Amino acid sequence: MRCPDCAQTEWRPRSCGHRSCPKCQNYEASRWLDRQQSKLLPVSYFMVTFTLPFEFRSLARCCQSEIYTRLFDCAISVLKDFGLNPKHLGADLGMTAVLHTQTRRLDYHPHLHVIVPGGGIDRRRRQWRVIKGKYLFNAFNLASVFRARFLAAIKRAGLRIPYGAPVQWVVDTQHVGSGLPALKYLARYLYRGVIADSNIVACHNGEVTFRYQDSKTGQTCTRTLKGEDFLWLVLQHVLPKGFRRVRNYGFLHGNAERVLRLVQLVLRVMVDPFPVRPRPVFRCPHCKAAMKIIAFRRPAYLTG
Repeated sequence: MRCPDCAQTEWRPRSCGHRSCPKCQNYEASRWLDRQQSKLLPVSYFMVTFTLPFEFRSLARCCQSEIYTRLFDCAISVLKDFGLNPKHLGADLGMTAVLHTQTRRLDYHPHLHVIVPGGGIDRRRRQWRVIKGKYLFNAFNLASVFRARFLAAIKRAGLRIPYGAPVQWVVDTQHVGSGLPALKYLARYLYRGVIADSNIVACHNGEVTFRYQDSKTGQTCTRTLKGEDFLWLVLQHVLPKGFRRVRNYGFLHGNAERVLRLVQLVLRVMVDPFPVRPRPVFRCPHCKAAMKIIAFRRPAYLTG
């Protein structure tokens, strides 16, 4: 690449485009956030987190596609049925679910975040119903039903339930206000990869040190591992080929665009079309002008 102002020239590696790459997916995360913002409604939003117990992590690591698929299916079916219950809302919910597999320390910890607008469609009465207050569903009841359905799904799949599986599981529900803060939180982890390059603070003597923020204290901590252990820590979070990390349901599904537009019309939501987001440019390290690509060079292993 060459700077048109100061003629500075430098080589940059081509994008690999892999969804687990920490460098190549910032643009895709921004586009996803734009699409989700166009679906926001003037209601309260909730984030429900379904967590697999520690005893299931070995099974999930060995059978990722099967376990992750059933995690999506069971969690969404529980929320749908709770929403359809006349005692709760009596309406069809819209949901956006995102799978996470890591903690901030990069340990293996499969869990599912589900963003739920505080309202739904009563198809029998053909009307929009709203959840009042800052309370969605009882978390203990959600956890109990989720546990029963997940264990039943495991048995139907012919997988063995791990020894010592706990009786009580954890489902967390939070009121997240307008929904935009939760979407921004998910967007940071959706396409960024497992760890950003800026969080790797040292790499020498065969060891890698990275920093993270402790979720309980809020303090910045560091963790040092051997190079091979660090690679294993990262690679265990790479999803199976073709597996979709984010999925939409109900009136937020891609096939329900007409229904969503009708809901927005009823709620008097003015949807402004988002302009096409331009791809970020490489800046000159000297004058900060946008650099231009002037040539491509094939890797050495391809040129012989």
